Amino acid sequence: MTFTVSSRLDGVQGRTGTIHTPHGDVRTPAFIPVGTKATVKAVLPESIKDIGAQAVLANAYHLFLQPGSDIVDEAGGLGKFMNWDGPTYTDSGGFQVMSLGTGYKKVLSEQFAGTGKKGRDGSDLEVAENKIRRAHIDDDGVTFRSHLDGTKLRFTSEVSMRIQHELGADIIFAFDELTTLLNSREYQEEALERTRLWAERCLVAHKQLTIDRADKPYQQLFGVIQGAQYEDLRRKAARDVGSMEVDGQSFDGFGIGGALEKENLGTIVEWVSEELPENKARHLLGISEPDDLFAAIEAGADTFDCVNPSRVARNAAIYSPDGRFNITRAEFKRNFSPLVEGCDCYTCTHYTKAYLHHTFKAKEMIANTLATIHNEHYTVKLVDSIRDSIDNGTFAELKEETLGRFYAKKANGS
Repeated sequence: MTFTVSSRLDGVQGRTGTIHTPHGDVRTPAFIPVGTKATVKAVLPESIKDIGAQAVLANAYHLFLQPGSDIVDEAGGLGKFMNWDGPTYTDSGGFQVMSLGTGYKKVLSEQFAGTGKKGRDGSDLEVAENKIRRAHIDDDGVTFRSHLDGTKLRFTSEVSMRIQHELGADIIFAFDELTTLLNSREYQEEALERTRLWAERCLVAHKQLTIDRADKPYQQLFGVIQGAQYEDLRRKAARDVGSMEVDGQSFDGFGIGGALEKENLGTIVEWVSEELPENKARHLLGISEPDDLFAAIEAGADTFDCVNPSRVARNAAIYSPDGRFNITRAEFKRNFSPLVEGCDCYTCTHYTKAYLHHTFKAKEMIANTLATIHNEHYTVKLVDSIRDSIDNGTFAELKEETLGRFYAKKANGS
C-alpha cells in the first residue's frame, strides 16, 4: 500500500492519511516546500527539516538543464545530492511547457478568472506581451529552447520518465500539457486527449524503467488531471486517468493540475476527488494561500506544493495569523519584538522585526533566509493544524477562526 486513509470529514471529500515511501511516511494533509533546483532558495535542508516539513519537491525541467539528471543519478539521487533524507517529489516539466510556450505564469488564473479573455489576436496560441515562444507542442511531445543558453531540446513522455527516474524522487508525475484559462474549449479538449495519451506512454516507460533499475527504490508515479474550469472535462480526465492501466501498471496517485479560477478551486478539486480512487493520494499542484488550502483539503486534496511562501519572503512579505505584512515598512525600524508573536520558528525565537527590517533595507542575504524560514514554517504548521483538526473533529472551528483573522483587514476594506 502506498497510501492509507485515517479519518474523514463528514459529508465532504476531505480526509487524513499517510503516504508511504522508501524514505519515510508523509502524514496528510501536508504542505511540501518547493526546492526547484534541489534547494529551497536561501535555506539549508536542515532548516526545512527543523520547521517540520515532511518532504520537498524539485523541478525535473530545471535539474535536467542544470546540473543534468545523469549527475544527480550518479550522486545517489535527489535526496542524497541535496542532503535531504526524507521523501522527495519531482514534477514532470509540464508547467514549463506552458510557460515557455506562451510566456504566461500561473498567476494568469487570477488575472483572467471568469473573463473568458483570449490572447490579443483572439487565438489560443497568443504569446504574452514582450515574451518569445520557446516551446512548440505536437502530439508526440514538446520541442523547446533552453532558457539558459537557447539549446534546442525535446521532451516526450519517455524523456520525462527517464529524467525523473534518474533524479530518483520517491514520487514523480506523468508528463502533461498545462493549458491556460485563455485557451478555448476546443483546445482544452485537444490538450486533454493529448495528456491522456501521454499518460499511457508514461505508464509503459515507468514500468520498463522500474525493471531496468530494479536496484533502486520503487518510485510512485502520479497521473495528472487537467480540464481547466470545465466540469465534464475534469470528471472525464479523472475517470480516464484514475482507471488507467497499461500492462498491469496503474498510477500510484494523482496530481490535480491546471490554471484554476481561485473562487472555483474547491469545486474543481471536489469534482476530481469524487471520480478518483479513494485509496490513492491526491496532490494539488501550486497552492499555498490559507483560503485555498482549507478549500482544497475540504474537497479532498492530500498534499500541496507552491513556491509562494519562499518567493514572497524574498520580497519582504511575512505571513502572520493576521494576514501578510511587509517588514520593510517604517513602523518596524525600531520594533524589537519577534517577527510574529507566539511563533516558535527559528527566526521568531532569535530575531526581531527591527533586525529583519534592517537586513532587507541593507540588502543582506540573511534577510531572505530568515524570512523564508518563517513563511515556510507558517505554511507547514497551518496544514499540520488542519490535519489535526480533521482527526479531532474541530475542522469547521479552525477554518472559521483562521480565515477570519487572516483576511480580516481585507474584509474591512483596509
